[in-house]
Amino acid sequence: MKTILLIEDDIALRENTAELIELAGYTVITAPDGKIGINLAKEHLPNIVVCDIMMPEVDGYGVLEALTNCQDTSQIPFIFLSAKTEHKEIRKGMDFGADDYLTKPFDEEELISAIESRMAKATLIANLNKSETIVEPNNAGNSTLKNLNELKNFFDDHGEELSFKKGSIIYAEGDHSNKIFLVGKGVVKGHKMDESGKELITALYETDSFIGFTSFIDNSPYQESITAVEDTCLTAISKTELKSILKNNQQVSLELMELLSDNLSEIKMQLLQMAYSSVRKKTAQTIIQFAQVLNKKPSEAIKISRNDLANVAGIATESLIRTLSSFKKEGYLEIEGRNIKIIDLNQLQLVD
Repeated sequence: MKTILLIEDDIALRENTAELIELAGYTVITAPDGKIGINLAKEHLPNIVVCDIMMPEVDGYGVLEALTNCQDTSQIPFIFLSAKTEHKEIRKGMDFGADDYLTKPFDEEELISAIESRMAKATLIANLNKSETIVEPNNAGNSTLKNLNELKNFFDDHGEELSFKKGSIIYAEGDHSNKIFLVGKGVVKGHKMDESGKELITALYETDSFIGFTSFIDNSPYQESITAVEDTCLTAISKTELKSILKNNQQVSLELMELLSDNLSEIKMQLLQMAYSSVRKKTAQTIIQFAQVLNKKPSEAIKISRNDLANVAGIATESLIRTLSSFKKEGYLEIEGRNIKIIDLNQLQLVD
């Protein structure tokens, strides 16, 4: 049975999280602070460490540093738990070498999925390391990237910086796909036109998302258009340079494939929602989705066009407007002009 070390100073959260993990079939070792957690990790050599950041004695960054510098524990997958949701805090955690970063509050499915995927990746990498042959890198500048977060840092440090105002087209469907982009700030939407000329939003991309992936074999055209939903900053590198990076860094390639697979799963869920959910549920879920992507708290207003909401939900704009009015009367939302504020998140989540 796999063993998980949970380091969390909040007693209630530690006990509840440990119970969730145990119910999923894992053995759990718990620690109330970072100092004890480091000792338990070195003693038991768990399969994965799940660790809070803000703790007494030694914080989460200190725990990760100590385990990374110890040969016996340096390869153990590490997941941060934190109430901090700012982009710079997430990037800081990943810069320290964490494999994943979950923000509180998190649900059971999110936690178990993160644990399972990180352990699976560790197994794949271990198997690759046993069988791989040493290949001399073609580019000394990008041969030392260790993970996906370092690839994002490479974009930030060496990529072309681009800025787009809200509503600006970043690239259009059919343009030659010569570059891959990383969203450094802002939110963008992917969209296509159907045969009748109606726009369909295919995805929303937030800060730290990659966009622009098509075939790596040739410069096939982009399959969708990308437009800035708000003022946006991007960094871009050529597909040729990215291919060289991936060729010389197997772990980065694996993490990127995992990320793209997760993106496909999310798009499939959105398509299922569009196909089978009621108009009310589509509207409710789309509002919640926009709030999450725009990193808005329930008390903060979401400023988004009714047309964009309708296109993501896959319903007529008129139907969406009627449903918004209904939600307002029922006390789920507060609406002033284009601003939408979630008043009762629990009831909105329960709409069917």
